[in-house]
Amino acid sequence: MKGFRFTKYIPPQDPEKNNFENLLNIFLQLVTMTGGDAAEALSWLTNLDKQYNLTTPQYGIGDFIEDLKSKGYLTEENQKGEFKITGKAEQSIRKSALEEIFGKLKKSKGGQHKTTHSGTGDEKGTDRRPYTFGDNLDQIALTDSLRNAQVNHGFSGDYLLTEDDLEVVENEVRTQTSTVLMIDISHSMILYGEDRITPAKKVAMALAELIKTRYPKDTLDIIVFGNDAWQIEIKDLPYLQVGPYHTNTVAGLELAMDLLRRRKNPNKQIFMITDGKPTCLKVGIKYYKNSFGIDSKILSETLKLAAQCRKLKIPVTTFMIASDPYLKEFVKEFTKVNNGNAYYSSLKGLGDLIFEDYKRNRTKRF
Repeated sequence: MKGFRFTKYIPPQDPEKNNFENLLNIFLQLVTMTGGDAAEALSWLTNLDKQYNLTTPQYGIGDFIEDLKSKGYLTEENQKGEFKITGKAEQSIRKSALEEIFGKLKKSKGGQHKTTHSGTGDEKGTDRRPYTFGDNLDQIALTDSLRNAQVNHGFSGDYLLTEDDLEVVENEVRTQTSTVLMIDISHSMILYGEDRITPAKKVAMALAELIKTRYPKDTLDIIVFGNDAWQIEIKDLPYLQVGPYHTNTVAGLELAMDLLRRRKNPNKQIFMITDGKPTCLKVGIKYYKNSFGIDSKILSETLKLAAQCRKLKIPVTTFMIASDPYLKEFVKEFTKVNNGNAYYSSLKGLGDLIFEDYKRNRTKRF
């Protein structure tokens, strides 16, 4: 009887990439996992090389380090002489995350979101209509207008083209969207031996790079929340680490709403990546904390902000990286009050869910 023989799987090397590029991909992943610590990432890479023979006798880790420096990914030019990644490396990490999470997406030249509305826009559609006073000349459909002139006036000696013959092409309206991405950096994001912060960072970097390349007229603000909440720059994402924090969801929502008030776009939304319930409030200069179950005082303040967001037409989409029944009850109630969306995601499918909801929230609201 025939059977199956199982052997150790050795990942194939990409024949189109040289040794440096193959090692670079691994290094960028490790840098993300180490919170931007280049020295630790290189240490991990050396250990992986010993175990899996990533390098060759002709090209070792030392050669790779020299190439990282010469190609502008790594520098030692700082006060302590430590290895630091550069801006070029940070951008490469974002591009790598984009390819990993949203690699199936095609680029869009316009870089904006389609809607069902037509009118004064910046991309030509397929609809035609009669010319009216005030239409731009570049909207005139010349071939259709000439055909109308021939049909309406025949082939007389003096060619006649009147205003009634003119047709214009409707331009499609494209919308702009302002998004705030909230990332939970409380201690639970690394509890129980599961690294939840690295996938969250990857999704944030992929979303940031996606918006910059495909939707350049959109805005993305990124905030992190633990005991407090604060805004970070896109370039800070590789260095993001979990702290000894509780989960102050109220502080995160307050900051997100404040940032969106400054944006003039009609479309606004909040994405929140978390793995737990709110457990902290700041009352005056003191923190009110309770990690045991759902605290009614903290829940009440959280739901108040959910209602405020709904009143301001700011949907909150919650991505819960957990499946505890009592956490689902909190998210269900929060989502109902806000009229937003909620997903209970595994780490693997988080990126696809975020992009699908990002596309869904495209219609201009009046």
